[in-house]
Amino acid sequence: MKQLLTSLLAMAALLISPSYAQSLFPSVPKALGEPHPEGNEYWRINHPALLAHDRDLVVLEGIRDVDASLTGCVVCHAVNGPDQAPVQSPVSADSPDNSCRVCHEYVAVKIGCFTCHASVPAMEDVARILPEYSNSDEGWRAYLEDLSNLQRVSQ
Repeated sequence: MKQLLTSLLAMAALLISPSYAQSLFPSVPKALGEPHPEGNEYWRINHPALLAHDRDLVVLEGIRDVDASLTGCVVCHAVNGPDQAPVQSPVSADSPDNSCRVCHEYVAVKIGCFTCHASVPAMEDVARILPEYSNSDEGWRAYLEDLSNLQRVSQ
């Protein structure tokens, strides 16, 4: 009888769980750039090893052109804060909305990168991947206007 009851409860849980499953996983903000060629799952699993490997290439061997740079991650996975356009500042790793923090808190892993590295991308790095900064006169004007507004805000 106990086994039957357990089986029924398990079946009921399986029927109900798909509607609740989405709330169990972290809500990761969408990246700004192109998807990873290797696939997102590959990067979710392997990013610590890839970042550590390329860190060693940069620091120990002086090779600056690497695939898994922390700057590249921060630029593409930046999440804009509540500021109003035309200047929207990305949130730092201290914010609960930061894309690194969302996943790392979910899996209970400390983010050690940002004790030394910036968790907010430089404006000129973001400009390379955002569609509104296309390589046209209008795109350059928008970029320069946002850059000057950002400099005024930071002063």
